[in-house]
Formats: sequence, C-alpha cells, structure tokens
Amino acid sequence: MRIDANHEPQSLPETSRSSAQSTSAAAAASASASRVLGGEDQTDLSGAHAQVQALVAEAAQLPEVRQERVQALRQAVERGGYSTSPEAVAGAMVAHMLTGRTAA
Repeated sequence: MRIDANHEPQSLPETSRSSAQSTSAAAAASASASRVLGGEDQTDLSGAHAQVQALVAEAAQLPEVRQERVQALRQAVERGGYSTSPEAVAGAMVAHMLTGRTAA
C-alpha cells in the first residue's frame, strides 16, 4: 500500500450539498491541506463508516438464529435423512430475491 502525502480529499458534487456544507467542506479541505504541508498525520474517511453503521443497524433487526432448528437440520444431514427437491430450493431462492424474506 502506498501513501500519497499530496493526495487531496475528493469532494462531493456540489448538487448533493447545501451551501453550508460546501463552506464547511472547503474550510476543512483548506485546513487539511495545511496540515499535510505542515507534516502532520492525516486521515481521510470515506462514506464507508456510514455504510457500516447502516449494515450494523440492519443486522440488528434480523431474527436471531434458531439453534434448535439448526441442530435438528445438522443431525438430519449427518444421518443422511435430509432431502429437499430442487424445485423447492429454487422457489425459496426466487422468493427470497423478490421479497427479501425467507419462505417458511
């Protein structure tokens, strides 16, 4: 990984910001540039933090794993007693893709 000390932070298109955000972003970019020239350490965080926070919130709303059901299926597979039709699997996959939910 290469660190470029002359890298300027990328700005968002002006259409997606308000004028207050533009002014504060310009001030932050100016301060950031002066810190780089002064030899101070710098970080440039992208929108990844917001994406991670959104995924964490989404994961928190997922149902808990039903351990009893998982264990019963694991034992059935190990004994060779678990079977399902390809049509049922395909139907469940399509239903999940279309609705985002699992079939019961």
